[in-house]
Amino acid sequence: QVSGPAAGLAVLVFEVVREHGMAILGPILLLAGILQILAGRLKLGCWFRVTAPAVVYGMLAGIGVLIVLSQAHVMFDGGPKPSGLDNLIGFPSTLLSAVGPGTGMQAGILGLGTILVMWLWDKFRPQSLRFVPGALLGVGLATFASLALALQVKRVEVPDNLADAIDWLRPADLMSLADPAILIAAFAVAFIASAETLLSAAAVDRMHDGQRSDFDKELSAQGVGNVLCGLVGALPMTGVIVRSSANVQAGATTRMSAMFHGLWLLAFVLLLSSVLQSIPVASLAGVLVYTGCKLVDFKSFRGLGRYG
Repeated sequence: QVSGPAAGLAVLVFEVVREHGMAILGPILLLAGILQILAGRLKLGCWFRVTAPAVVYGMLAGIGVLIVLSQAHVMFDGGPKPSGLDNLIGFPSTLLSAVGPGTGMQAGILGLGTILVMWLWDKFRPQSLRFVPGALLGVGLATFASLALALQVKRVEVPDNLADAIDWLRPADLMSLADPAILIAAFAVAFIASAETLLSAAAVDRMHDGQRSDFDKELSAQGVGNVLCGLVGALPMTGVIVRSSANVQAGATTRMSAMFHGLWLLAFVLLLSSVLQSIPVASLAGVLVYTGCKLVDFKSFRGLGRYG
């Protein structure tokens, strides 16, 4: 399982920042992380094992559909709408606006090309090259093509100095935890982050045959992560099903894959930011559309149909 900032918490974080200000997010995450550590130490994670497989498959399919609907807009250099229904209704206009002069159609071709490369690589990849993920190949070829053809499409944005993005928690900010509204927000963040993490862990366990997740250890580890997020002014973290499923589909077999995920991210941002800034956003959206489609597992639903 790969962890990171999750869509499930985006709405809650937005509301917290809108009501209480950005400075309050750090103390809330610090307390939420401590609550997660305590929940893990008290062996509360095992309660999530009572979740029925149908719930997990439904969650995966729902997330997959929402990813496809939102990233289809991004694939044509547009922006995702506030809800899945809005994304569905607004897609024809996004598609129409991409036709004709402008970068929308160019971006769409890059995104669709990335999906095609990933699909072909999954079908016809030589055994000797199983270690090369289709997503890496698709994004690499799309980036090369966009640079060779000098396409004016949206590209990844990276801060010039990572240190500027760090907002250290100030001791004075901790006084805000005396406010009952802040305490409630911290409990909400802890509960939703824990639920999303452990449902994601249960789903990832069903995607592979390797070692199963220890839910209590996972809760404590996520708590440590959120304490650190609070200290540096970052967004809250959870286990993320999209990145995790992409990780499994790429052939990951151990937890070292998740650790290397973080190390590669850090190395690219610190040392190779110019490479990241060459990547077309539409190509990354293509990866997410392909991953979202694979999350909708029709075989699982046919199997669940036997139970009514």
